[in-house]
Amino acid sequence: MSPGERLQYIRFRLGLSVRDVADRSERIAHEEENSDFEISTTWLFEVENSDGIPSVYKLYSLSVIYHIKFSDLLLLYGLDLEKATKHRTLMPGKQTHTTPVQIFDEERLTTFPVRFDPGFSIERTSLLSRMVEIWGEVPMGLIQHLNFRNSIYGYIGLQDYTLYPLLRPGSFVQIDSRVRRVDPVVSSNEYHRPIYFVELRDRYVCSWCELQGTRLILTPHPLSPCATRLYEFPNEASIVGQVTGVAMRVVDDSSPRACDETARLPKRP
Repeated sequence: MSPGERLQYIRFRLGLSVRDVADRSERIAHEEENSDFEISTTWLFEVENSDGIPSVYKLYSLSVIYHIKFSDLLLLYGLDLEKATKHRTLMPGKQTHTTPVQIFDEERLTTFPVRFDPGFSIERTSLLSRMVEIWGEVPMGLIQHLNFRNSIYGYIGLQDYTLYPLLRPGSFVQIDSRVRRVDPVVSSNEYHRPIYFVELRDRYVCSWCELQGTRLILTPHPLSPCATRLYEFPNEASIVGQVTGVAMRVVDDSSPRACDETARLPKRP
C-alpha cells in the first residue's frame, strides 16, 4: 500500500470518519494556538488518495489522533530516525561540539547481559563475552544499543595499570579481532600507538606491544607502575585484537598500585 492508503487503513481500523479526524485536529490546533495542526476533511481525503506528503504539523496531529508514534508515521514516507546517528558519523564536525544520544524506539529489544558469571573477578582484565553467563533481551530505552554478541569487548581489570593513565582500570574497550598482527612502532605519540588486547596463559592484559622474533614485549605507559614484560609468542601469549574504542571514566578515587604480573623483562647487564 502507498503511505496514503496506509493512513486510510489505520483510520478505518480505528473506526474514525474524516470528520472525526478533522474535529480532533481542531482541538490540537486550539491547544497549540497554531492552525497548521488543523486537518480539514478535504485535505485528509487528498492525502489518503494521492502521493502528497503531510507537513510535520499535520503528521503530528495524525500521530496523536491515531495513537501512533510520530517516528512510525515518518517510516511510512521512508524516513527512519534510527539512521540519524549513523549518518552523523559520516560527517563529523570540525569543531568540538555536543552530540545527542537518541533512542527513538524505547520499546525495541536488544541483546544485553542479564547474568554475569559468578566466578568473574572485577580485579582482572577479561573479555566481556566470558564475563556473561546469560544473555537476554531488554528495551533499548534502558541502554544504548551495543551488539555484544557480534562484537568483541574487553574489560580492564581493577588491578591492571599497564597503560595507566591512558587507559584506566575499570574501563571497557572495543576490540577489532581482525587485527592480530603487531605492527612495528613507528610513532612516538602515545595516542597514535596501537593498543592490543593480549591473552596470556592465565589472564588477559591490555598493552602496547612489540614483537622481536618470537618474543612479545608488553610495554607499559611511562607513568604506569608496571614493568615491561616478556612472553614467548605465540606459545605464552596471543593477540586477541587491536583496541579501537574505549568507554572510560576520567575522574576516580583510585591510585596506581603494584601491578598483578608474573613475567618481567630481564634487566640487561
